[in-house]
Amino acid sequence: MGIGPSTKETTLHHFRDPLLEVVSNDQDIDLLGVLVVGTPQGNMEKHYVGKRAAVWAEVMRADGVIISSDGWGNSHVDYANTIEEIGKRNIPLVGITFNGIQGKFVVTNEYMDTIVDINKSKEGIETEVVGENNVNELDCKKALAFLKLKMRGERK
Repeated sequence: MGIGPSTKETTLHHFRDPLLEVVSNDQDIDLLGVLVVGTPQGNMEKHYVGKRAAVWAEVMRADGVIISSDGWGNSHVDYANTIEEIGKRNIPLVGITFNGIQGKFVVTNEYMDTIVDINKSKEGIETEVVGENNVNELDCKKALAFLKLKMRGERK
């Protein structure tokens, strides 16, 4: 499990990232930055990078976080850990990732209550079509709307 052709974001996708575009163009949001975190192999390192990402958001005094992952399956271990670390710091957050028909995460926690699934295939599976299951503008608008609600305390 992991990144496949339909969930892999191409270089062009990174240059025209819809999440960055949607958030940076919203007048209600003050975009602090983008943090890119890798997926280490070992469990100690997985927990370390999740904690460091959360501390970074905390010291920047972020009012909210949208956490995105372009992997799935085992990559969701890191994803869930980072979400938990951010959530423990009482920072509202929304996730964006591929989940599809599997519908469940490998691991989960209480802070994974608002996740936007970027699955686009009818079958709900990772396919061999490059970029088919990438995040798009609508996914990003949903995530931002959910985050605004959570930041106002209206969605738990």
